[in-house]
Amino acid sequence: MEILTYNTISFLFLYFFVSVLCQNGSDISPISSPSAFGVSTQRLIFKDRRLAVVYPIIQAFKGTITEDPLNRTGNWVGGDICNYTGFYCDNPPDNLSAIALAGIDFNGFLLGASTLEGFIDKLPDLAIFHANSNKFAGSVPDVSQLKYFYELDLSNNVYAGTFPMTVIGVKDLSFLDIRFNLFSGSVPPEIFNQALEVLFINNNDFTAKLPENFGSTPVRYLTLANNKLTGSIPRSIGNLNMTLIEVLLLNNKLTGCLPYEVGFLKELKLFDVEDNLLTGPLPCSLSCLDKIELLNLANNLFYWEVPEELCALVNLENLTLSGNYFTKVGPVCRKLIKNGVLDMTQNCVPDLPHQRSLLECTEFYLKYIRFCPYPETYKIIPCKDDYHHHWEGSKAKTKKAPVSYKTLSRHKF
Repeated sequence: MEILTYNTISFLFLYFFVSVLCQNGSDISPISSPSAFGVSTQRLIFKDRRLAVVYPIIQAFKGTITEDPLNRTGNWVGGDICNYTGFYCDNPPDNLSAIALAGIDFNGFLLGASTLEGFIDKLPDLAIFHANSNKFAGSVPDVSQLKYFYELDLSNNVYAGTFPMTVIGVKDLSFLDIRFNLFSGSVPPEIFNQALEVLFINNNDFTAKLPENFGSTPVRYLTLANNKLTGSIPRSIGNLNMTLIEVLLLNNKLTGCLPYEVGFLKELKLFDVEDNLLTGPLPCSLSCLDKIELLNLANNLFYWEVPEELCALVNLENLTLSGNYFTKVGPVCRKLIKNGVLDMTQNCVPDLPHQRSLLECTEFYLKYIRFCPYPETYKIIPCKDDYHHHWEGSKAKTKKAPVSYKTLSRHKF
């Protein structure tokens, strides 16, 4: 990357005044000049001309910080930028002998600033920016011109307004975390057209329906919990069959039936839709979730019987169906109840303890039962040819704790 490729007058002005002794990107550069960013400098030594370029940007941002209770900016002085607290350097892909500012980690710094615009969007080699648990606000910067950028974490700050459209079209963005802010309105369909691996937007105030292209991104970890999302879970979720590992949709206002296509998610380990308004019988396709470990459908409006094939899944560690209107469980499911794997409290199974009253169950079945579209799919087991392996048991495996539940805490994980 050549310094003359920067388009702004500010960078051209800076370049004109910088006196550089080095002949390649990795030599030592002294700088003694006024700055286009209004930062006065003494004669400083930088390990690379790229660091000389970002120095006044960092110092200008430092001047906008209104809160720094932990004095994290205390050593942001001098030319040794790579040793500033929270700043990380590396060799950029376009010149492995150069040294550039590649990552920033402000997690837990408790910094306050009215905006990040003019800061991270002006750092040409930046690839990662993490800033969980600060007090940043304003508009989310447009980092689409940063050619190496791929991770953005602005969780647990004080951002507000609609979904930050500036993240749409960031070419290589694979990690987006904006949970625990004050965003509202709809979630734009465009975000699901991006090649994200991680999308955490929980604990905001998003409303409206999930878009039909919900399953168009190859996401692995998806958390939309604790918002006010409405409508049904799109059938396109089945398109995530090769990638989706964990999904949290709990505590929204989702309605409709579980789509048959959920059963296609062969990599899925965690699926949580607790505290919604979902209804219908459980599709037998759920018995194809070979890798599922935690399945939480509690506090919805599901009814009829619990599929025995679902209870036979060998990796299942926790199946929570409490707070629904199921009327029947078979012997395989009863074994899970006995072993503490299956929670069936507050349903309508006559011979189980801690069930709803007969009056409450009768009223639901007379007044509130809703039938699902595509009813013919609810008894289909798409993996039936491989069905025998559900019943044969499996060898002990080492299992990792779910990642997504940690996103329900405000702080970094």
